[in-house]
Amino acid sequence: MIETQVSKGIISTYFEKMQRNLELDVAIVGGGPSGIVAAYYLAKAGLRVALFDRKLSPGGGMWGGAMMFNQLVIQEEAMPIVKDFAIRFEPCGDGLYTMDSVESTSSLLYHAVHAGATIFNCYSVEDVIYKNDVVSGVVVNWTPVLREGLHVDPLNIYARCVIDGTGHDSEMCRVVARKNGIQLATATGAVIGERSLDVTEGERLVVEGTKEIYPGLYVCGMASSAVSGTPRMGPIFGGMLMSGKKVADMIIARLKG
Repeated sequence: MIETQVSKGIISTYFEKMQRNLELDVAIVGGGPSGIVAAYYLAKAGLRVALFDRKLSPGGGMWGGAMMFNQLVIQEEAMPIVKDFAIRFEPCGDGLYTMDSVESTSSLLYHAVHAGATIFNCYSVEDVIYKNDVVSGVVVNWTPVLREGLHVDPLNIYARCVIDGTGHDSEMCRVVARKNGIQLATATGAVIGERSLDVTEGERLVVEGTKEIYPGLYVCGMASSAVSGTPRMGPIFGGMLMSGKKVADMIIARLKG
């Protein structure tokens, strides 16, 4: 019966996809713009990469633009990345450009998947695999399981590198520091917490702070601002894109150099 075939098709192909991604080169936690950009460049370089996002629709805060005005701003330095993703744009003065936020987010996701990255939505990463003082993968569960407080054990996915792209909460960095009593590569050795808005400094420092924060664990996007205590920047997204490309380039150099 066709109803049975529909179910069989979904179940069989989904579990094939899961099994293909149990051992990764890179696991990305969080599906905001920096994480999606990283997934694109990593997959394009031939690495096995999967992105895990807790929401039904990955994309982070990029969908809504500013205060639900679905436009966003990108600065000149990030335009080569915009062109890689074939996103339309209009100049708005002073080396700035505007783009439709829905088109932009959709294009990031489309290009990442077509480059070879796998995106898992409705997944929460509740912990990391931690071996010999190195972050070596992620521990995943269904988002509704955690929201409902159900006592259901997770699954484990090995990865040579893990990227914390969880935004303002920098969840992976907090988990690793809290559970293992280690020092992160920050001024205090801990998650400092982001500062109030400063567009210019925020954009510069979010890229500067994109790095390996602990062996095996990298940080990008707003998570890097939260970890290192740098300013937020609001609805200008060039730093997010550049941060995603920077972390991808760092990992490509390490794994393929």
